Amino acid sequence: MKLSPASDSAPSETIATRAVLLMAYGSPRSAEEILPYYTHMRGGRPPRPEALAGLEARYRAIGGRSPLTEITLSQASALQDLLRSQDGPGWSVTVGMKHIAPFIEDAVAGLVGAGIREAVGVVLAPHYSRMSVAGYVERARAASAGSPLEISFVEDWHLEPSYLSWLARAISTRLAEIGPTRAERAMVIFTAHSLPARLREMGDPYPDQLGETAAAVAKILDLPRWDIGWQSVAQDTGEPWLGPELLEVVRRAASRGITEFLVCPCGFVADHLEVRYDLDVEAQRAAADLGITISRTAMPNDDPAFIAVLRDVVRRGLASPG
Repeated sequence: MKLSPASDSAPSETIATRAVLLMAYGSPRSAEEILPYYTHMRGGRPPRPEALAGLEARYRAIGGRSPLTEITLSQASALQDLLRSQDGPGWSVTVGMKHIAPFIEDAVAGLVGAGIREAVGVVLAPHYSRMSVAGYVERARAASAGSPLEISFVEDWHLEPSYLSWLARAISTRLAEIGPTRAERAMVIFTAHSLPARLREMGDPYPDQLGETAAAVAKILDLPRWDIGWQSVAQDTGEPWLGPELLEVVRRAASRGITEFLVCPCGFVADHLEVRYDLDVEAQRAAADLGITISRTAMPNDDPAFIAVLRDVVRRGLASPG
């Protein structure tokens, strides 16, 4: 049975024997999809009108839509091409999203229907948390239960050597672009999506893993000034979230006289709302108010060097237990 590649192109004539289940959060591709997307995020509960209006306003600020789904499909297609060229033609890569079609369950059903018996599951988020990555894995396992499909999961890849190298190059490239004078006085801030702070009490590795990524990259580059900040810190959930928030880190450092900041959103691997709004809109407004400069590194997206990182992650998954 033939398995279509992870893109909108014509079906492949290659008979797939191994697959990668590439999982991502997903995002609305049009204004009409924002409400069902937001409702799905909330477990089927429609959002309050003011909350929906706030999300719609953020999407309007970045052009009305997020490119995340298209980028994820492009990453999958590029990864499939790389795996086939380097590891044999029997590979196929399929995409499953958490909150929008194609859903994780649909992707797994497609693999089962195509007769795939062996797959590697990779979430496009390098840091593990029971509140994030674990949910993707549980849904994929549940969808494949009782079928011949065996999925091995790579649950974190925050210290994958090629990923650390990719991040280091991205920072070096951006520092070179802003020039030696500004680069010399810059503070680099590594960021990821915030989650409820109670995960620390649960022994969840998520915050420590962000710190490990940041420290490893800082060591590679011998960065003189760096810190960690959290993005998308929820304010109305009735419980504290991981902090300090990115702009709080910026304001503290600015009060000490630092005026140049470079954000490395290492918890994300594609341009999407948390990048294009949080960093390209909201952070720029704050920078103007404070009289400072905030820039960011380029996102991995479908950069061939990053696709090679995903290949490394998949190869590690082959050697991991399911």
